[in-house]
Amino acid sequence: MLKMKQGLALMMVSCFALLAACGQSSGNANSNADSGASATADAAVAPAPKEPVTIEFWYGLGGKLGDTMKEKIELFNSSQDEVTVKGIAQADYSETEQKLQAAIAAKQPPAAVLSSNMNWAKKGLFADMSDLIAADAAFNKEDFVQTFLEQGQLDGKQFFLPMYGTTQVMYYRKDALEKSGLTPDDFKTWEGLAAAATKMTVKAGGKTSFYGWEPMWGRENMMDAVFSKGGTVLSEDGKTVMIDSPEWIETWELFRKWIHEDQIMTIHSGGQGWEYWYKTIDDVMKGQAAGYIGSSGDQGDLDFNIVAAMEQPGWDGIGAGKPVASAIMAGIPAGVSEEQKAAAYKWLTFFSKTENTASWSISTGYIAVRSSALEDEEYKAFSEKNPQIKVPLMQAAHASAPFQDPTGGKINDALKIAADKVQIGNLSAEQALKEAKETAQKELDRLK
Repeated sequence: MLKMKQGLALMMVSCFALLAACGQSSGNANSNADSGASATADAAVAPAPKEPVTIEFWYGLGGKLGDTMKEKIELFNSSQDEVTVKGIAQADYSETEQKLQAAIAAKQPPAAVLSSNMNWAKKGLFADMSDLIAADAAFNKEDFVQTFLEQGQLDGKQFFLPMYGTTQVMYYRKDALEKSGLTPDDFKTWEGLAAAATKMTVKAGGKTSFYGWEPMWGRENMMDAVFSKGGTVLSEDGKTVMIDSPEWIETWELFRKWIHEDQIMTIHSGGQGWEYWYKTIDDVMKGQAAGYIGSSGDQGDLDFNIVAAMEQPGWDGIGAGKPVASAIMAGIPAGVSEEQKAAAYKWLTFFSKTENTASWSISTGYIAVRSSALEDEEYKAFSEKNPQIKVPLMQAAHASAPFQDPTGGKINDALKIAADKVQIGNLSAEQALKEAKETAQKELDRLK
């Protein structure tokens, strides 16, 4: 009996052990099954790698400039994996704006465009980037050339960012100065430039065979000289056109005299496209003129074994020159998604980084938009061998902002006509500017 009880007890223990083992095995199987199911579920809901945001960037650049822009776009795309820029080239700035206008009307604008139009910004056609800038600790507003950054602002908000800048500087033949015993210090005022041009001019038979200087055709050179003397286009309240003030009349009359009476200066005008511009450059490079005033972007077309660059002059008793420095700016059209807006901002600020704006300046001759470009190692090394590259950037530091025509271009048109009357027609500056003032004031009054 005792043996029977012991046998039953042993059987029960064995059964319990077997049941426990079975339960444990079943539990492990269920646990493994649950784990596999969980892994499968996790795999099913795991987000796929995020695709980069693709944006279009429109720009009106061709030739070497267009190639350099393509290089910058490729550099940006390879530098990160969040945004892909697709560059769309246009023929020029004007075509870019025309196509942009159509794209905005069709509600299919690009995310970024190398174009700026303050009148469009006023109408809400461009996005305000102020919130993105405020959230960007790396923006460093103070490092930008201030006149460039300010050109993109409206009512204290930043609608456009400067991509590069341009200003008109002096280019002179080194041998012409040496032959006449002159130095660049003789050119630091307009009065000094006129005296030096008189000394360098060569006349034979009553005709000039070698000109002491060539201003560039158009209103811009003469407006630079006016701004350097303290003249303005409009009164402080913006209600009165001021282009018949003494600063304007005296300055433009000097240009008329230098060109037509003294014949120490000349201009090329008309022709197809930029023909007049390149004829002016050719005169200097071919030894028919001592120097000219042209764009900072001309540097790629000049041989600096022959010529050198310097800032535009000021006036005796007034101070350094204050010629216009214009920013070529880019914006984000309104209506693009927040994702596209952020992607566009990332691209535009990449372009203006110190090393990128410096290398753009090296490649093109246009002005870097950051003061720190002067300290960029590549820029410093290049500028030591090519000191002309620093001239536009230094001039931009004390330059005038371009005139923003509130009439949509009617005042500028009146000034263009007046400039032709003075430079080509030999009409007195007083008469030409008073006629322009009458036309411009009527257009301004229409805005009241």
